[in-house]
Amino acid sequence: MASGQARSETSGVNVGDEGRGVPRGFPRYKGPSWLTEALPTTAEPWVPGGRNAQARGGSSPAVVTRLLRRAVSHRPWAWPERRVFFISDPHADAQAFVGSLVASGGVKQTGPGLDEIRLTKRGRKGAFVIGGDCLDKGPSNLTLLRSLRRLMDSGARVTLLAGNHDMRLLMGLMALEHERSPRTEHLFVRMGSKAIPLLKEVYAEYLAGKKKPLAGVPGRKGCRRRLFPDEGWFEAFPAMAREQMSDKAIERELARLRKKVANFEAACEKAGLTLRQVYAASQVLCALFLRPEGEFAWFFEAMRLAHREGSFLFVHAGLDDSTARLIEDEGVEALNRRFSEQVLEDPFGFYYGPLANTLRTKYRKVDFPLTEHGVDRVYRQGIHAVVHGHINLTAGQRLMIRRGMLHIEGDITLDRNSRRKEGLEGHGMGVTIIDPAGRVIGISNDYPHAKVFEPERYLERRRAATQKKARPS
Repeated sequence: MASGQARSETSGVNVGDEGRGVPRGFPRYKGPSWLTEALPTTAEPWVPGGRNAQARGGSSPAVVTRLLRRAVSHRPWAWPERRVFFISDPHADAQAFVGSLVASGGVKQTGPGLDEIRLTKRGRKGAFVIGGDCLDKGPSNLTLLRSLRRLMDSGARVTLLAGNHDMRLLMGLMALEHERSPRTEHLFVRMGSKAIPLLKEVYAEYLAGKKKPLAGVPGRKGCRRRLFPDEGWFEAFPAMAREQMSDKAIERELARLRKKVANFEAACEKAGLTLRQVYAASQVLCALFLRPEGEFAWFFEAMRLAHREGSFLFVHAGLDDSTARLIEDEGVEALNRRFSEQVLEDPFGFYYGPLANTLRTKYRKVDFPLTEHGVDRVYRQGIHAVVHGHINLTAGQRLMIRRGMLHIEGDITLDRNSRRKEGLEGHGMGVTIIDPAGRVIGISNDYPHAKVFEPERYLERRRAATQKKARPS
């Protein structure tokens, strides 16, 4: 939505017009004009229950007020000491990622290159939380990783969260490195066709220019034996997994793997990769990500499962009772320690256990549950809202009440391949800003105005109603 269009909307408030209520936390975009003109220059209240806020009922201001009052009855609302910029699910679209950094006001793009960025004053004072799913889908996995590294090297405070797509790559690569076992030998093929753009990029950049790019690579059958699970895996996996997974979950996993095993090689060939080229690219990926000297070794080393700023918990997808209990008993840092340990020591236990639910739950029946007891556990720790990605949206950010807790959804469909499927043009840009002044600001080039949510307004409404009741007639 171009800036001229945004100004024509009567519901917006012109930037710079302090008398008309534009929040001070509104960013100043600093980048190419074609980029900044696509971002909103007006603001409007982020009203729970409105079309820009939530998808379904049960979200009236009265409901949100009751929810927030329940949260602060345990501990007061706490805002971060510094401005936090949340960008999630760039999915290998480097241009969308850099555009989102510009949308934050914390980064200035100084030239046409996607590594030509530097921090603004606001960026130096603030903190960036990257909400996971940096990889897959394309078109520019490697460029995005280098842009992210450039941001980290600029001196920015950066927290990198694990996404389900990111961890799926790590599990697949670790399966190739470890001794084969029914617990893990299926995890490379389990990545499925969404990993093919990365494999293709790696082959093109690191192997295609070599005189003999497939020297030392086994034949097709040998590559298949190394990349695919053994024929007996479908019998061995259920017996091994039963202690950790329900019968229904096991059956779903078997069905998923049958489909991926049947289709993976054909999908690679459709993308222009033979199985030998896939194997060669996978070995390069192992060197890039798993070896200490690899160009992207920092990526998984820097990754965390959760991050907390004030009353906000940042994760890729959501919570369940198990993680809520761990947060109450030991804190968010303990959650991150368990994540780091379990990924290395027990990849199967991690991938199919409650920790991984944090990066893939959509609060479905098949997911580990979050109940009222779990919500109260995190409320008692002063966590009042979950900020996450994972659920892609097409009209900017959304506020949702999930399992009785406020969720701020920040996956605004950045990558152009997903956008094409959703009927959106070009690449996305946007950021969710947690402003210490007491507001959450959602910015997206798919919505004409910045959305401004101020929890205190709902709490004041409740206090005013209580005081009115208490007055003598």
